[in-house]
Amino acid sequence: MTKDIKKRRLQGVVVSDKMQKTVVVEIVHERKHPKYLKYYKVTNRFKAHDENREYKVGDRVIIEETRPLSKEKRWRVISKI
Repeated sequence: MTKDIKKRRLQGVVVSDKMQKTVVVEIVHERKHPKYLKYYKVTNRFKAHDENREYKVGDRVIIEETRPLSKEKRWRVISKI
């Protein structure tokens, strides 16, 4: 009996491809300040698995949540946009 779990998918830009089979993807989104009601940018960086080393710096990609692949790597690159 397998459950069909929907995994999170995020869209971002590759900012580093210096590691073997790993890229760093930067996700930027906006949040609204609760008191001052201004929008500000929030940046998150995720390490994502890139098996064939096909994604380079500047590529816009989609990453998907996966099981832990290493100490900090919990995402894998799905496709290029």
